[in-house]
Amino acid sequence: MFEALKKYAVFSGRAQRKEYWLFALLCVLSGLMAGLIDVMLGTFSLQTGLGLVGVIVSLALFIPSLSVSVRRLHDTDRSGWWLLIMLVPFAGVIVLLVFFCLEGTPGANRFGPNPKAPALSHME
Repeated sequence: MFEALKKYAVFSGRAQRKEYWLFALLCVLSGLMAGLIDVMLGTFSLQTGLGLVGVIVSLALFIPSLSVSVRRLHDTDRSGWWLLIMLVPFAGVIVLLVFFCLEGTPGANRFGPNPKAPALSHME
């Protein structure tokens, strides 16, 4: 969960599914907590669906979210530019979800060694 935060601005290399999905869980839980705090503080706006704490949390997690997503795509031997497919309504998000669920390429790929078995991938 915190591996993605340690590499908050690292866009090279690969990220396992576990690293990606634990970070996604952290983002969801952080968003829920921020929303709850915003409601309790009275800083939540029904018109925008945003609150001050939620905006701060979203901004804080934006770069780490991008970097772990790019590294997850790298693990499936895809360029980080594939993130732009999310600009295609509905279908883009579905395609990315499929990519994020796929197992990474076994062994080393053009983006680096296999993060599941770093010691073994250097021997290949």
